[in-house]
Amino acid sequence: MFGYATDETEEKLPLTILLAHKLNAALAAARRDGTLAWLRPDTKTQVTVEYRNDNGAVIPLRVDTVVISTQHAEEVTTEELRSQIIEKVVNKVIPAKLLDANTKYHIQPSGRFVIGGPQGDAGLTGRKIIVDTYGGWGAHGGGAFSGKDFSKVDRSAAYAARWVAKSLVHAKLAKRALVQFSYAIGVAEPLSIYVDSYGTSKYSSSELVAIIRKNFDLRPGVIVKELNLARPIYFKTASYGHFTNQENTWEQPKDLVL
Repeated sequence: MFGYATDETEEKLPLTILLAHKLNAALAAARRDGTLAWLRPDTKTQVTVEYRNDNGAVIPLRVDTVVISTQHAEEVTTEELRSQIIEKVVNKVIPAKLLDANTKYHIQPSGRFVIGGPQGDAGLTGRKIIVDTYGGWGAHGGGAFSGKDFSKVDRSAAYAARWVAKSLVHAKLAKRALVQFSYAIGVAEPLSIYVDSYGTSKYSSSELVAIIRKNFDLRPGVIVKELNLARPIYFKTASYGHFTNQENTWEQPKDLVL
């Protein structure tokens, strides 16, 4: 299981995935409140950001490309859809300082998209593991979250790894952090803990691991108790990623003792 955090946004998430989730949420809101009543639920977003690497830390400079495809009602034209989505969704979600004359927009690049959802794509599995996490940043152990209960480390320990990574970055022990845990069935303690700070920490990996061991009990049963996972909270995680909603317990950084 892997957890990732970066100081490039207040949420300690990569700007690319955060903007993609916010665009999807804005599309859903515009559909529901009637602002763009011709929108339909099946939407896809992607944001490409140009970064500067600062000794391992990443600093967003500008949005290079925005891609949005959305299911829509029969009556709306592609031209109207494109102009309205840029005006009422893109320009409201993406800060103007990140957009410039060279930003590229691919809005409905494949044309009309009337049939969507289960009618258009059979065999959906819920295993959108990259969009559920960090949009390709960091790493992923391969386990899906949705559809599994909190007793499975695929879910609980991945949440804990995010909690740990975010706590390290929040405490300014690193500007970016990738945390890795491995477990074995029937063994409570993690088999291994590893941290990669991408060269952004004054502490070595082994020193960061020692800080983690001092501050976190990573046995699955303890994770469930400390993050209060035995609650009916998982419906919301099925939309817009598992780390975007800052109300979740694993998004609350822990004050670390050094």
